[in-house]
Amino acid sequence: MSQSDHSTKGAYVDSGKEFKRDTAYIETRITRDGADGFAVEPGRYRLIAARACPWANRAIIVRRLLGLEEAISLGTPGPTHDKRSWTFDLDPGGKDPVLGIERLQEAYFTRDPDYPRGITVPAIVDVSTGAVVTNNFPQITLDFSTEWKEYHREGAPDLYPEELREEIDAVNKRVFTEVNNGVYRCGFAGSQEAYNDAYDRLFTALDWLEERLTGQRYLVGDSITEADVRLFTTLARFDPVYHGHFKCNRNKLTEMPALWGYARDLFQTPGFGDTLDFDQIKKHYYVVHEDINPTQIVPKGPSLENWHSDHQRERLGGSPFGRGTAPTAAP
Repeated sequence: MSQSDHSTKGAYVDSGKEFKRDTAYIETRITRDGADGFAVEPGRYRLIAARACPWANRAIIVRRLLGLEEAISLGTPGPTHDKRSWTFDLDPGGKDPVLGIERLQEAYFTRDPDYPRGITVPAIVDVSTGAVVTNNFPQITLDFSTEWKEYHREGAPDLYPEELREEIDAVNKRVFTEVNNGVYRCGFAGSQEAYNDAYDRLFTALDWLEERLTGQRYLVGDSITEADVRLFTTLARFDPVYHGHFKCNRNKLTEMPALWGYARDLFQTPGFGDTLDFDQIKKHYYVVHEDINPTQIVPKGPSLENWHSDHQRERLGGSPFGRGTAPTAAP
């Protein structure tokens, strides 16, 4: 069977319709009490998370902020994939060195030989069986903060403090529907009407965030929380990908002073920018999405040196890690 038989063409844009994300994930959880049959246990699980993917990037950031590197190993597929699944083409021999598989698809099929949905990242795999436990990305990071607390590093931040959870959940809901997923609703719109609606909703939400972040350093409270992690991975991809590739072009991130300063503040915070790979990000979107970039040409720009420029957000107060400390240097 030729590679062309596994093209992603037609996989993302449904002509004449708006884009609707399939959110029916594997909801099995890894918890301290092992209620779903999978108990928290250091060394038992492997997080598979492509650096190119914003949903997976969240899990990489939270794992690093909390110091879970020794408890949960990390496998990183390459930036591109066909309609079958992500591949481990960055690893020697094209196989994940722990799981011994070439495609993430194999771990999904080990759990369910007839698995009917997309092969998504992040996914957590039970190393002993080679089967996916969960790909429920919103729950994965929350469980890292709560269920894996015993294995957090000394000085780890509380990314989901109980007293702020109601506000964090409310902010996360709007950010997901209007921003995280909103850029995809623009990019994968199957009609002009669907695109126009998605575009208006996206920039209404970005204007709300711009106003909110003009007077406060972080989205909720005085330090980094789960809400900041979830917004950051979309902002980091905005100018390199979403502005052009997804037609989210009312303005660039760099033209929104509060959001741009906020994004740079997080980027320069250990655990955020050091988990990014802009080359992989651009290659993923422009090569994989044949529906909207059939030439698969990857643009050279934009320049990214400005991510290191002074953001001056400290004047708003707050501290990135609250009473905690920064993670050690990235390996």
